[in-house]
Amino acid sequence: MIIAKADVVVFDEIERVYQFVALDFVANYPRWSSEVVELEALSTGPVRLGYQARQVRVDQGHRSESIFEVAELEPLKRVCFKGVSAPYRSLYEFEDVSSSTRIGFSFALEILEGRLRPFEKLIRIAVQDGARRTVRKLKLLIEKEMLDHGE
Repeated sequence: MIIAKADVVVFDEIERVYQFVALDFVANYPRWSSEVVELEALSTGPVRLGYQARQVRVDQGHRSESIFEVAELEPLKRVCFKGVSAPYRSLYEFEDVSSSTRIGFSFALEILEGRLRPFEKLIRIAVQDGARRTVRKLKLLIEKEMLDHGE
């Protein structure tokens, strides 16, 4: 298993940060994850437990497609996306820290295909770098939206 973690403090209220990441996920995910070249909601209605989507990603030249679902959803606390067609988990956790919000992000690749095992160290480095990029991009996007709305 390969696990990467990163966190960041966003200077905005937890309600808006949670809304941006968890509830408005389909609209915003491609904005903070530029590797996502296609995202399609497979469920209708709001993001909730069991909600599914399909994504096409291009990571370092490698194209992949997967279906994932909301595996955990605890308002203002956490949202976890679990691969249905691929063995991964993405967890976003939210913590109120005096009118700011700490976002903790972790990504777990639960199984590494045999053909990729010789590259495990490089994959670990790439996944950790991706986790750091994810939280930095979230911070920039959320704080820019706050400024754009004059708040």
